[in-house]
This record gives sequence, structure tokens and C-alpha cells, in this order.
Amino acid sequence: MITRRQFLKTASLAGSAAMLSVHKLRGRPVEVSYFGVNEFVESHPDAVFVLRTSVDVKTNAPAIREVGYQLGKTLFVAKSGPVNAYPVLGNVAIKPNMTSWSWDKAPIEQTMGIQTDASFVEGIVGCLQDLSVPAGNVFIREANFFATKPDGKLYVDMAQRTGVKLKEFKPLAQLTPEEIQWIDVPNGVWYRRIPYYWPVNAGGSCLINIAKFKSHLMGMTLCSKNLQGTNARPYVAHCAKWGVAMSEVDTNHVVPNAFATIKANYDRHKAAGIPRWATLDGDPAAGSAGGLWQETHASRCLDNNSVLRPALNIIEGVYGREGPFVSGPQDNGGYARDIMTNVVIFGKNARHVDMVGTYLSGHEPGNFGLFHLALERGLSKFLNPKDIPLYEWKLDGTATVTPLEQFPRTPIRTLYLPQSGEGSYHMVDQPFDYSGVVAVSTKHDRPGAPDAFAIDQNFPNPFNPTTSIQYTVPKSGTVRLEIFDIHGQVVDVLVDGVVTAGDHLQVWNSASRASGTYFYRLTFEGMSKTKSMVLVR
Repeated sequence: MITRRQFLKTASLAGSAAMLSVHKLRGRPVEVSYFGVNEFVESHPDAVFVLRTSVDVKTNAPAIREVGYQLGKTLFVAKSGPVNAYPVLGNVAIKPNMTSWSWDKAPIEQTMGIQTDASFVEGIVGCLQDLSVPAGNVFIREANFFATKPDGKLYVDMAQRTGVKLKEFKPLAQLTPEEIQWIDVPNGVWYRRIPYYWPVNAGGSCLINIAKFKSHLMGMTLCSKNLQGTNARPYVAHCAKWGVAMSEVDTNHVVPNAFATIKANYDRHKAAGIPRWATLDGDPAAGSAGGLWQETHASRCLDNNSVLRPALNIIEGVYGREGPFVSGPQDNGGYARDIMTNVVIFGKNARHVDMVGTYLSGHEPGNFGLFHLALERGLSKFLNPKDIPLYEWKLDGTATVTPLEQFPRTPIRTLYLPQSGEGSYHMVDQPFDYSGVVAVSTKHDRPGAPDAFAIDQNFPNPFNPTTSIQYTVPKSGTVRLEIFDIHGQVVDVLVDGVVTAGDHLQVWNSASRASGTYFYRLTFEGMSKTKSMVLVR
């Protein structure tokens, strides 16, 4: 342990530059011109983050709205410049799962789980408005949204409360050129060109992808599939089966001989042993969607994913849904079933987020062909969900390396490729041998294998009232992270205990402290590092 004199000598050197910065800032109003994703999340693009929630029932709209709002406050932050940021006066496109093909006579409680919860999205909108993003610059986009359906009204009401822009979408032929963006798809398997609802793929716009935690004929319909609804109808019909032309889609926008290419890929993947891929299309036991159909859908889905750049991909799993629409398993009276799963899963890479979501819904991701194809096409770095850098996120913005096994799994049955002896709704949880799968890893991607003991400069700095501190430890061990004032007195202890190897993010709330320079010190196995930071009231 260093002495107070030694600490003050080290701290004075670390703090001199910070004192200059705060002097320059005093007396000047700070205006938000840019916003973006939390620096820790932005700097860990292959990682996945899991927030545990504690909402009692799915109809508790205020509690769900608060989850979205508090999470949004930690995820979307003011930025000092345009790097990894978006102008607050630019456009924001939010893509929830808003599919609303429900039965008109079904009660609203029965249809809620079809969609990303509207109250959760309202919370995200609220945090954007706090960052000075005008409500009129926020566009809710979905190709399968119908305002007249019972579940459609949930979003209509939300839009009226918040002022965001929402409308029932019409087919491509009925839209003006200003309402559509055409994007070329390099190296597409199916698509050569895709029309997107403006401003989903507009230059400088911020796309936030917010999927629902639910099952589907195509597996778990999470972030990768949710982006399907950004395509203008009829291009949205990714689920059209192999060998059947997508009605009204311009053939010039489809790769020549696409069906033949998909069939060749399917044969190769089936021979390579993708689980369940040998299921035949048209098999009544498989609900007609066999392996070739799945290959076709996955090819279109990944074409679409390849040209989209969401700022963040989120699975709203405050409650999950067993069944994609109103109908569901026979043991639930033929109706879909909603389950209080109480998790929100997010990250920069939609496929990585989906693999963790698939695992937490009780399935083994290696059994799903979409993830094999994503790895092959370079849209994912992993197949084994336990290889993905994983963090538990707290509503104060803290991120802690956490093994996947420490998160609860909630079984959500799916219609995906049932095998002999399985019901139409079933689990796809058979063990998968990942040993022959080569994952792609880059430096610092893996929280279990960091290079060194380190602590980064806090961000933001200067700050008021909260700031984040990232640190790295090379192995599991006892860590102490302390905050000192200019006199060398400990004013707060943020961490004092055993932590897992890897990068960690800790947040300091200085609400009860006076303006000035503070120091933070990280101690690990006899080593310590100290940096300074400035609180400006």
C-alpha cells in the first residue's frame, strides 16, 4: 500500500492536464450537438451485453417504459464530436418488431407479445429526446405494420404521446421516390438491390434495431430477422420458399440463377452436417418449411444484414413469446404464450446478440443453420455462444464480464424444423460439437484473455454527475477501485472483491461531491495504477 505522500505526488502529476481542461470549460454552456452509443459498447463491437430486469407482469407499462428509459440513458450518450456519433438534428430510424397481422377479435393482452413492447420503445425515445433529438426526427419503421389492428394501436398511441413519426406502410408501388432508398447488395446470394424505407439506410441517420424475444417458424425471430421489416414490401418477403418467385419483385434486383446457387449451397451445407438441414420442404411434420426453405430465408436475411449498419441491436425480452403471432402450442389452447423472461440483450453485432438470445431461450445455437451461414459469410465471428465476449449490464451503466452459464435460461419452444417424435412446438436443445468450428478472434475481443493489467481514462471527462471507468485484469483475482479527493482521502470505493479476467466498466456517481479534481486508483495483486478526472458542476 502506498503512503499518502506517495499518492499525492503521483496524483499531482496525473492531474495537472485535467486542471487545465476544467479551467477552459468553466463558465461556458455545454450544448449537445452529437450523440452516440456508450464508449464501452462501441469499443467492444463483438461483445454482447445482458441486462436483467424485474418487471412483474407484461401489462405493467410504466415499469417497462422505465426499463427502456433507464437503459437508454446508459446506452445513448452525448458526444463531443462526429467520430462514432450522429448529429442530434439528424434522423433516427427505430426498427421495432411491429408485425401486426393479429386476429381483429383477439384481446389486446393476447396480441401484445407479437411485437417489441411499445412502452419499452417509448422509453428509448424519451432518452433520445433528453439528448435533444427532436421527436419529429425519429421515425418508427416496419413493413408489416397495420395501424387498424389491435396491437397496431399500441404504437399509434405511443406515437401520439411522443410525437415520433409513424404511419401504416403501403406497397412499394404506392410510395414516392423520397420515401424509399435503393441500396446495392455487393456479393448478395439472392438480392442485387433492396429498397429501404427512408431513413433506415440514409447517410448520417442512426438506425436502432429493437427486436422481440419470441419464437418463429425460422427459429427465434430476433435481431437479424427483425431487420427484414426495413425492406419495402414486397421485398420484405424473405420467407418466400425456394423455387417460388417473389411476387412483384423486379427480377433485375435478384441475382441471376439465385435459386440454383442457393440449392448448391444447401446441398453443400447439408453434406457438411448442419443440424436438421436434411428435413425436406413440404414435410407435414416440418410445417412445410424444410432445410432448403431455411437456406433460402437465411440467404435473403444475411444479404439484408450485410448492407445495414445499426448503431445498436437490442432484443427486448422483458417478456418473451412462445409463438410468433396469435396461434401457438396446443397445450396452451392453441394460443401463443407470453413468459416473463426479464432480460434485455444487446450489442453491435446482430448475429452475436441472436446467438446469446437463442441460448437464453433454451436452444443450442449450433443447431441453427442461419448462424453457420453467417459465420461462413463473415457476418459473425463465432458459432459457440460461450466464445462470445459477454457482460452483465446494470442500469447505472456498469458492465461486468460474466460467464454465459450464470444467466438464467427460459425455455421458449419454436416451430423450427421439428424432427421425428417432436411436437410442432419443441426445443432445439440437442448438444452440438463446436470443436470443429473455427471462430474468428481479434485482439481484445475475448474478455477471458486480456493482455495486461490496465485502467483507461474515464469518459466523459470532465463530467457531471456520472462518469465511466474501464479497467482490465489479466486473470481472476481481487480488485479494489477507489476514488480519492485532491487531499488523498478516499471518498468512494467502487469495487472491492474478486472479479473475472477481462475488461470491466464501472460507473461513479458523484452527485454528493463538490467540483474539482479527483483521482481513481486500481489495485490488483500488489500492482496499482492511478489516473485523474475532473468534476464540473
